[in-house]
Amino acid sequence: MKMRAGYSIFLLILSLTVCNAGKLSNTFYKNTCPQVEKIVREIIQIHTRNNPSLGAQLIRMQFHDCFVRGCDASVLLDTVSNSKAEKEAIPNQSLGGFDVIDDIKAAIERVCPKVVSCADILALAARDAISSPFKKSMWSVQLGRRDGRVSLATEISGNLPSPFANFTSLVQLFKGKGLNVNDLVVLSGAHTLGDSRCGAFSRRLYNFTSKGDADPSLDPTYAKILRKKCPNPASPAITVEMDPGSSLSFDNHYYDILLQRKGLFVSDAALLTDKNSNKIVTRLQRSRSLFFTAFAKSMKKMAAIGVLTGNAGEIRQNCRAVNPGKN
Repeated sequence: MKMRAGYSIFLLILSLTVCNAGKLSNTFYKNTCPQVEKIVREIIQIHTRNNPSLGAQLIRMQFHDCFVRGCDASVLLDTVSNSKAEKEAIPNQSLGGFDVIDDIKAAIERVCPKVVSCADILALAARDAISSPFKKSMWSVQLGRRDGRVSLATEISGNLPSPFANFTSLVQLFKGKGLNVNDLVVLSGAHTLGDSRCGAFSRRLYNFTSKGDADPSLDPTYAKILRKKCPNPASPAITVEMDPGSSLSFDNHYYDILLQRKGLFVSDAALLTDKNSNKIVTRLQRSRSLFFTAFAKSMKKMAAIGVLTGNAGEIRQNCRAVNPGKN
């Protein structure tokens, strides 16, 4: 009887261990690498002083990682042999900040070797780069992701939101990632940061319906300004702020320009074509604190897309390459 009771307790503990092994947690590295968040934060603070656009770079990198194969740091892997990695695909060729992730990984490996995943580092780094000007964390990051071993440029198409996408396409794509319309509108608010190459929106300026016309949903005065900045054909060397005058500030100003019909992409303007989505845009435009709260919630959902946990994947020693002996 005692043996059965003891065995039952053992099974209960084992069951709880297995369940917890598959979950993300705010205290995942409490015993194995308690310094991890401090290390990431300090390195990010150093880099943001020299690169104020780092927040835009890393939050975009995290989006692009999570929407393809889940949040497994596959976007960080370099190409091997003839199989091009995700970062070689055209939408990812303008990503930046890989060197920062390398610096953080090297620093953590010196203190906690083979413990902290590159996927977790990316999630923390993106949060801290956005948070740096505020001197506080803008959202909490749950940890415990493991790194993927596969990265294919061919998987980018159909998984990343296109700047040319209409509302229906965007909703379907986000739904496939476990995100809803509210998440779509809220996460689009990240377009308040950074800039874009002219090619991502030049069709709206010069040939929207293949008749040499402009997109009627784009403010005509703003379209004229954009045409001066982006001659036709589009040059990959020219970039434009996605949120004019606010591209280095994380705030809700994106929704101001959206309601002024100055959203840069077709996918931005698409958010105004649906009644429910339009209402969400208006609410977020009215309150910066509401946007910050909503963004924190949606980031938590986005950062958990398709995560590898437990014994899945690996903990890469170098974020650019799978561990030796792994396929």
